Order: sequence, then C-alpha cells, then structure tokens
Amino acid sequence: MQVRDFLLPRHVLTDLRATDKVGLLQELSRRAGAALNISSETVSAALLKREQLGSTGMGNGIAIPHACVAEVKEPFGMMARLKEPVDFEAVDEQPVDLVFLLLVPEPSQSRQINVLASVARKLRDPKVRQELRTAKDARSIYRLMADDAPRF
Repeated sequence: MQVRDFLLPRHVLTDLRATDKVGLLQELSRRAGAALNISSETVSAALLKREQLGSTGMGNGIAIPHACVAEVKEPFGMMARLKEPVDFEAVDEQPVDLVFLLLVPEPSQSRQINVLASVARKLRDPKVRQELRTAKDARSIYRLMADDAPRF
C-alpha cells in the first residue's frame, strides 16, 4: 500500500499550532473525526490509549500517531507540519514538527503494519524530511508524501 492510497490533499495541514502532545492529538482527532464523520472523542481515546503503550515519536522531529478504530472503514491519513515543534516524548527526546496521523479499521494488524511501514519508510528519508520542512504549501507536502519515486 502506498501513502497516496490513504492520504488526500485536503488532509495535509501546514503551520498547525499546538502547545503540547495531548493538545496536538486532540486537534488532529477533531479534524480526522470531522473528515470521517465519526466522534473526535473516539479517535482521541484510541490515539491516547496507543500512546500509553509508548510514544509514537520516532525521532528526527517525526511522530506517527496511529490507532485502530472500529468506525474507520479504510486506512485514513492526515499529515501535519507544525508551526512550532512540540515535545512528543520521542525516542530521541527531540521535539516533533512533522506528524502523520494514521487510523485503520479494527481488527487489522497486518494492514496497520503495512500502512504504517509505508509512512515510516517515507519519513525516514532525511531528504524527504528536509523537503517537507521547507515546502511552500500543503500541495507540495502532499506531492512529497504521495510520490513513490526514490529520492536521491
């Protein structure tokens, strides 16, 4: 599965403001809930429950908060570039400024792993991360995330 299979251009956010991890997850939950026509509280609860297992902050300023949500019928992604980085309890203890929210149907362990892997592969690339941070607008960010060509 490719990122473009579950990320739509309208679900890319730039200059999102948040003061902390919980506030960020709640704002993303509000937006995802509205996009999917499900309760933002349901989304938020699932994300916060997952975060209790360990931070989804993977380092290098990247977080991929994710959860299985019964009301979600197909994988759903939302990309956010933050106005200011926030503490996300990442593995490298660095603040996060690029966040990819990922929601998948329940139960869907293998599907979740495949979808999560496609996002992680993309965001692991230092060149992609730099281009995401300097992209001029949401459309440019979408193209970077949806492009499957290797970056050299």
